[in-house]
Amino acid sequence: MQETLELPEGTFFIRIASLSDIEQITEIYNQGIQDRIATLETNTKSVEEMAEWLRSRSSRHKVLVIEDTENKIKGWASLNVFNARECYRGVADLSIYIKREERNKGFGKHLLLALIQVAKKEDFYKMVLTTLAVNRTGHKLYHSLGFTKVGTYVKQGMLDGKWIDVHVMEKFLLE
Repeated sequence: MQETLELPEGTFFIRIASLSDIEQITEIYNQGIQDRIATLETNTKSVEEMAEWLRSRSSRHKVLVIEDTENKIKGWASLNVFNARECYRGVADLSIYIKREERNKGFGKHLLLALIQVAKKEDFYKMVLTTLAVNRTGHKLYHSLGFTKVGTYVKQGMLDGKWIDVHVMEKFLLE
């Protein structure tokens, strides 16, 4: 999969991630952990941990990157196992992370649109996600692409000594 985008900031490509991308993917993920807006995870990851994460994925659970013409990755998104039970085979959880200085430039929207197309090709009928209640930018993005909020996990986790609510969202992919 390779998609070319002409955006005001230049030309960008969305493609399937490879192990050669893992350093940049790790950097972006760790920024998401440090910034406390995208995950309840508090411990940053090593390149080795993230390489194992990428290697251990099934062929259906793709990771996409968006990069510029100099191979600098602006963000990444992934289809993740929602639940390992067979009855949930058609449901994909998703993750999306954008490099700190590249946020709010449209990269997330383009990545998510591409991820939706990949999910359809991989025969997922539904995508789900959890998002921190404080992540207003993420909520707007997900709503704009047809995700609906289905509930809130109240005090789902502790982050920096504070209880954090997490919204649950979904999008059906069936036509």
